[in-house]
Amino acid sequence: MDGVNVLFVDDEEDFLETLLKRIRKRGVNATGVKSGEAALERLEQDLADVVILDVRMPGMDGLEALKEIKGRYPLTEVIMLTGHANVEVAIQGMELGAFDYLMKPMDIDELLYKVEDAYKKKKIQEQKIKNKEG
Repeated sequence: MDGVNVLFVDDEEDFLETLLKRIRKRGVNATGVKSGEAALERLEQDLADVVILDVRMPGMDGLEALKEIKGRYPLTEVIMLTGHANVEVAIQGMELGAFDYLMKPMDIDELLYKVEDAYKKKKIQEQKIKNKEG
C-alpha cells in the first residue's frame, strides 16, 4: 500500500504502539495520536488518507472526532474501532460518514484490507472531483 497515509487515534498507549509497529512492518506510512483533539491538530499539519479512530476516548470521543474530521476533510476516510460490543455506536458512526468499523481486537489483515478499500474510495472521489474541474 504505497503512498497511503494512515492516522491511528486511540487513547490506549500500549495498543496504539503495538498497532503502529505491526502496520509499519507491512509497509504502511502510519502515525498515531492519543485523542480526538490531537488527531485534528495532526490533520491540520499532515493530512491523512485514512483515519483509524477509536470510539471510546476521554475528552472528544470517536463520534465527535468523526464529525469534525468529516466536516473539515470530507475526502478523508474514517474507520471506527470499538472495543465494546456496541454495534449501535458503530452504526451511528456509519451514518455520520465513517467508511466502516471494526471490533477490537481486530485481525491485522482485515484492518489492512479495510484501509486499502477506504484508500481506493478516497482516490475515486478525488478523481471524480478532478474530472468535474477539468
